Amino acid sequence: MRKSRLSPYKQNRLIEHFVSGSTARTAASLCGVNRKIAAFFFLRLREIISYELEAGNEDMFGGEIEVDESYFGGKRKGKRGRGAAGKIPVFGLLQRGGKVYTKIIPDAASSTLMPIIECKIVPDSIVYSDCWRGYNVLDVSDFRHFRINHSKRFAERHNHINGIENFWNQAKRHMRKFNGIPKAKFGLYLKECEWCFNNSDPYIQLLQLRQWVKSHLA
Repeated sequence: MRKSRLSPYKQNRLIEHFVSGSTARTAASLCGVNRKIAAFFFLRLREIISYELEAGNEDMFGGEIEVDESYFGGKRKGKRGRGAAGKIPVFGLLQRGGKVYTKIIPDAASSTLMPIIECKIVPDSIVYSDCWRGYNVLDVSDFRHFRINHSKRFAERHNHINGIENFWNQAKRHMRKFNGIPKAKFGLYLKECEWCFNNSDPYIQLLQLRQWVKSHLA
C-alpha cells in the first residue's frame, strides 16, 4: 500500500467497489484505472483483511455452535462430495447469533478437526454437526454434541446446521463470479467471505476497511 501510485480519491473509490462486490475489472472501468492496478489493489485489500482476521482470532465461541466442512473449486466431473479430487477442503464453525470462523484443512479426519474445535470452542458448549465420522470424537469430549442425519431430515427443531451451510452457499456464490480462483490465493478470498459474513452492513465494512488501509499506510 505504501508504494501505491493511486491517489487517495481513487483508492477510496476502489475500496467502495470492493465492498460492493465488484470485480477488479469492473472497478477499474468505473474508476478509470488500469485493470492490473485494480487487481493488485484488490489483492492487497484481501491480504489486509486476512492479516487483521488472523491477528484477532484468539476469541473463542460459546453457546450453540454449528460445525461443518465444505469443498471448494475443482472440476465437476468425477468424484463429488467429501474428498472430491481437485477441491480445497475447508472447516467452519458458526456461533448461532454470532460470527463464523473458517480454516483450510488438509482433510476432514478427527485428528484434524478436533484441535481446531478445542482451540475455538469453549468447553460445555453445545455443538451441532452432521453424521460425518470425523465428528465421532465429539461424543466423548467436553462438549454437548448433537447430530443431524441429512439422509432423513435437514432440521429437527434446534438440531440443524443450517447457519453454517448458509455461509457456505454465500461464499461459493461470491467466488463463482471470479471464474476461477488460484489455489495459492484461495485463502484470501475465503477470509474475505468470512469478514463480509461477520460484518453484514456494507457501511461498517467500508469504515473498517478504510481504517485498516490507513493503519497499513502509516
